[in-house]
Amino acid sequence: MRCRGIGIVKQTCQLVVIGAGPAGMAAAQTAAEHGVDVTLFDDQAQPGGQIYRNVDTSPLADTSLLGKDYVFGQPLVQAFRHAELDYYACTSVWYLDKAREIGILKQGVSHKISAQRVIVASGAQERPMPVPNWQLPGVMTAGAGQILLKSAAMVPDNGVVLAGNGPLMLLLAWQYLRAGVNIHAILDTTPKGNLFRALRYLPRALAAGNDLWKGLRMMLSIATARVPYYHCVSELRAEGDNQLQAVSFSAAGRHHRIDTDLLLLHQGVIPGLHSLQEAGCKIDWNEAQQCWQTKVDAWGETSLSGIFVAGDGAAIGGAVAASLSGQLTGLQVAHQLGFLDAGRRDHLARPIIKARDRQLAIRPFLDALYRVADAGMIPPDDTVVCRCEEVSAREIRDVIALGCIGPNQAKAFTRCGMGLCQGRFCAATVEQIFAQQRGESMADVGHTSARPPLKPITLGQLAETI
Repeated sequence: MRCRGIGIVKQTCQLVVIGAGPAGMAAAQTAAEHGVDVTLFDDQAQPGGQIYRNVDTSPLADTSLLGKDYVFGQPLVQAFRHAELDYYACTSVWYLDKAREIGILKQGVSHKISAQRVIVASGAQERPMPVPNWQLPGVMTAGAGQILLKSAAMVPDNGVVLAGNGPLMLLLAWQYLRAGVNIHAILDTTPKGNLFRALRYLPRALAAGNDLWKGLRMMLSIATARVPYYHCVSELRAEGDNQLQAVSFSAAGRHHRIDTDLLLLHQGVIPGLHSLQEAGCKIDWNEAQQCWQTKVDAWGETSLSGIFVAGDGAAIGGAVAASLSGQLTGLQVAHQLGFLDAGRRDHLARPIIKARDRQLAIRPFLDALYRVADAGMIPPDDTVVCRCEEVSAREIRDVIALGCIGPNQAKAFTRCGMGLCQGRFCAATVEQIFAQQRGESMADVGHTSARPPLKPITLGQLAETI
């Protein structure tokens, strides 16, 4: 791997890969192995993405407490480090268009480059979980808790409450217990009846039996530790004046309140689509996963020729499936650029497709089991929806009543989605509120548009783009 400095960013590239998570690393390495000149940009200092963050430079004395899935990433990152490609760390992509023109920002200097092919491997982000007072200091996401654990070996020193649902919440609880963290309670918001509806997918999920057993072992460890566990939680609220002091909720027909100064929220992940939306790629609603995803063909190519998606941007499938999809996309790019004929590409792809399909066999079961209740995505009026611009759910409902035609026009009415995060943590909620208030499907409501810049950049940096 050739780590590049600030002054030698190429202006034209054969292949640009955006993101150095499992999918991006696999796509870049596969394409490079077949002769493609690969340039990879990632905004993190180390490769690995969220799932394998700092896996080969971990500050933890014993990385095994994070589990085998985390340690599994070590050889993947090490292989990537030895690949023949250009790797730019700490580099943010602030622009992407349908002509495959890309704007990047590295060490305060903006560059504009073009590529024959682009693979977007931006991964997933946590689904917003807006509850009243979630903007209080002391309320974070489970993903943030895991980042602190992986990047700085930091854990809560005064206990924590975990609330929401999904595999990541259980994984973090299991990791925290192994690290000696006091978990005050786990508040599971999974709706009653989800398990029964998921059972129809269980026979197929058995093809990924290791994942099922892993989940069961985690749940057994949590139960053995006697962590207070509340099921079918609703009416969740963070409480406090200028700092989180407690969390209140309803469960089993009773109201509860738990004192805590740290609440971690999580209710699954959704594709990170901002760069793909900005480029103009076609986006479809996935009802099973309750999210928007990029429309792609069997090789990950989007509706825009030459722009591909590898990993969770096309549908949530997990780290291993993302890596396998990255390999497939890398093969297709090598084929399109003339480095592989179709027969050789297909021969190499067959075992990868088989392995990927085996990994994805569990997804329908997980999607049904952890389907989020409407109340988890559509907050009460007093909840801040857009934390950047401090816009409440009531304000969104008010502009709908005034005749606002959709989430994009709501930006002009309220500035919701126009802050630093560019709608990453409010757009999904605003869209859900529109669907509820107007009695329409999410597909009819449509998705919020993305506009450049994708990441913060000053006017001076923009004007001096190289």
